[in-house]
Amino acid sequence: MDRPTEWFEQARFGLFIHWGIYAGAARHEWVRSRERMTEDQYRPYFDHFEPDLYDPEAWADQAWRAGMRYVVITTKHHDGFCLWDSALTGYTATHTPHGRDLLRPMLDAFRERGLRIGLYHSLLDWHHPEYPIDLHHPQRDDPAARARPRDVARYADYLHGQVRELMTGYGRIDLAWFDFSFPGQGENAKGAPQWRSDQLLAMVRELQPDILVNNRLDLGTGDFLTPEQIQPDAATVAQFPPGVPWEACQTLNGSWGYDRDNLDWKSPELLIRMLVDTVSLGGNLLLNVGPNARGEFEPRARERLRAIGDWMRPHERSIRGAGPSPYTPPPDARYTQVGNRLYLHLFAWPMRHLHLPGLAGRVAYARMLHDGSEVRRAEADPDGLLQHFATAAPPDTLSLLLPAHRPEVAVPVIELILRG
Repeated sequence: MDRPTEWFEQARFGLFIHWGIYAGAARHEWVRSRERMTEDQYRPYFDHFEPDLYDPEAWADQAWRAGMRYVVITTKHHDGFCLWDSALTGYTATHTPHGRDLLRPMLDAFRERGLRIGLYHSLLDWHHPEYPIDLHHPQRDDPAARARPRDVARYADYLHGQVRELMTGYGRIDLAWFDFSFPGQGENAKGAPQWRSDQLLAMVRELQPDILVNNRLDLGTGDFLTPEQIQPDAATVAQFPPGVPWEACQTLNGSWGYDRDNLDWKSPELLIRMLVDTVSLGGNLLLNVGPNARGEFEPRARERLRAIGDWMRPHERSIRGAGPSPYTPPPDARYTQVGNRLYLHLFAWPMRHLHLPGLAGRVAYARMLHDGSEVRRAEADPDGLLQHFATAAPPDTLSLLLPAHRPEVAVPVIELILRG
């Protein structure tokens, strides 16, 4: 590929996986911090972590069928628990009742299915004894814990050592997704100086020359930007650095980790609209699933991945490799474009007539994407079906005649083939 980010921008849709012992608590991945848990209070989730239904091949298959083409996996979240067999700590999956490395079979399964591999790694670590207490630490209100001296330089050595393990022991890694820096945010706030981010980045690039690294090391934009839990609009995207790819990371229900009692689930239709909206602005969507403590994607997550996949199967070419269009869509619609193919995604179904400004004389053919059926347009109207309303539109407007019945798809798409 000509550009290191080309595969990333071609994929457009990826899977985020947040999984660790917090799945046993089942009330958000920040449960230890939120509830100010001590090590002893949090320990039962480690001692009883038994994901006996873990089937990484099933995960990879569900992601592929949903239309995802890369995956980002939490090797270690802020609680310090590691999915792989790190030689630098005993706080790993291999020391739980499961007793095995959870990361390697996952990467093998996703690679085998054809997905690119990204590794998330938290820069924070609430378990490590040298990690200085700060505004996020679970023991921030514990005087005894605060009184014990801690050395962030020793913690940084540990951080770098673990990243080296991941970059040398698990084959080609396509994305490094670090999380997160917070300089200037109170006592013991941390950023590039504490992480030694310049050295960390240099090591990662030396060990994985083709890798893409995100923007959370406190070193500027990185290879791509990562707006989180927001849906960027055109005004927001206009403020991003020109030419830097971006990826909106989103949850299914507001929680990254498994949260049993959370009922704030986004509908499949909303998730598809989020994907379309993101691509129409030139970004990727990284959509998260938090597996449960048995090692499965729960039914509500599987249902949504299936629904997105059902829509993606006939509509994939309006997303994969697509990006913004110079044309302005009508209200309640989004354009994406790939070469001379312009895709009109209809968030609201019009009352038979649809007017597209700026496209008069520029479209050779129009059809519904889900079934390939022709959409009649004003330039080709031998029966005079459009004459009564086309004359009222501005002269540069292309007018379409749509069926009265909305197609039975989550978001209907019209493919407009532009003239050469």
